[in-house]
Amino acid sequence: MAFATTHRSTLALSRQVNKNALKSLTATRQLSSDDKKHATPTSFATKCASLYHPSAGANRGLAPPIYFGSTYLLDDADHGARLHDKKEAAYTDQDGFVYSRWGSPTNEACAKQIGALEGVDQRGGTLLFGSGMSGITSALMSALKAGDHAVFPYTVYGGTHEFIKEFAIHWGIEVDFIDAAGENGPDAYKAALRENTKVVYCETPANPTCRITDLKGVGRVVDEVYGTREENPNRPWVMVDGTFATPYHQRALDIPGVDVSIQSCTKYLGGHSDILAGSVSSKSPEFCHGIAKVQKLITAPLNPMDSYLLMRGIRTLDVRMQRHGENALQVAKMLDEHPLVASTFYPGLENHPDNTGGDDCLVAQAFRSGRDSPEDASFMPQTYGGMIAFIVAGEGDVALERAKKVCEGLRVVNLAVSLGSVESLVEHPASMTHAMIPREDRLAGGLDDGLIRISVGIERASDLVQDLKQSLDRVMEEERAERAA
Repeated sequence: MAFATTHRSTLALSRQVNKNALKSLTATRQLSSDDKKHATPTSFATKCASLYHPSAGANRGLAPPIYFGSTYLLDDADHGARLHDKKEAAYTDQDGFVYSRWGSPTNEACAKQIGALEGVDQRGGTLLFGSGMSGITSALMSALKAGDHAVFPYTVYGGTHEFIKEFAIHWGIEVDFIDAAGENGPDAYKAALRENTKVVYCETPANPTCRITDLKGVGRVVDEVYGTREENPNRPWVMVDGTFATPYHQRALDIPGVDVSIQSCTKYLGGHSDILAGSVSSKSPEFCHGIAKVQKLITAPLNPMDSYLLMRGIRTLDVRMQRHGENALQVAKMLDEHPLVASTFYPGLENHPDNTGGDDCLVAQAFRSGRDSPEDASFMPQTYGGMIAFIVAGEGDVALERAKKVCEGLRVVNLAVSLGSVESLVEHPASMTHAMIPREDRLAGGLDDGLIRISVGIERASDLVQDLKQSLDRVMEEERAERAA
């Protein structure tokens, strides 16, 4: 009983203290983390211009807050000097932030979440950018200078190809394109390596053909030629754009020899077609320093609002990716049997060129399906992502026009660029995302005139199957009617 009485007395005292504190806050609004630093404003104009902060307990919200500030309060001049003297890195330290072009709290919270998915350790980090292309160009600019050499696959994303052709080569950077797909990919990379090679760039699964690059093989041949990163700090940076797979399927930084993982977070990680964002992750503190400097001086970090939305999207990534994969397999099976479809590229089909069977095949290595260990396979279903490419029958302009009509005839799937959202999207690379690539280069990379890319969403699978089937059937019926006329 004495305990209960003492407890009530303590609780009453606590309430009184809180009431007194609340009155004090009402009378003299806290203007910073230190009440002694600022006088309470008395004039109307100064009250308008002053910064009013919430009570100390406001940081107990479950969801992380959004920090919109462009600049941050300093304890003293020495604090500011320390912040300005620091070496650029992925994350801040106990001294905090100084200016949002150099990083901000909401941005860093999201970056650390993606870093956790990518398997980044304490030495490295993740940086967020205003788009996937901003991340790609920042990574390349941090690693390449005039006189350097880089190797890229033919089936690289159209924006990456455009950056290479319109900027990189005019800056004096030498570039080779190779066929990176399948089991012969590592040898193709090895044959292109030079003494001045500084970047070995991979994109897997490839956009839009869904071909797989043997990342283990690429890491191995780079190690063979130049030595490991520990043996030779100046070896080329092996970069992987894994946007199609996401860390749900592919954790590139777990593969020996791979240095950098790139995601267009606009796509699956965001997942709702409402933000532009990109991430670049690495376990190397040297690489993180270089790209952080590029971000600070040339590009820019992802803004706080989109950082928050990206964090919210990531929370459902695991369940969305499973549904994307389940739906895509049903769509791919229908396409593979349709008479107007000449070829279907989906890693989950047995006829996919990189699905050779067994645990060691490239498809099995590229699609982890959210599993953390092999034992998880007993209760976590195998899926193969939500991206499908297929080629309509015909050659040249015939295939080109057929593909356009198929895309335009869809009523559930949306005709739009981008990918990885909850709604299904379709596009025709030859006339849309890869139109800037010369036809000869496009065909060399397997991007036929009649190739169509589908980003399968999380709608009811039967609705998507029926929509694609009716559009393909309609094109065939119209052609029959034209011949009969």
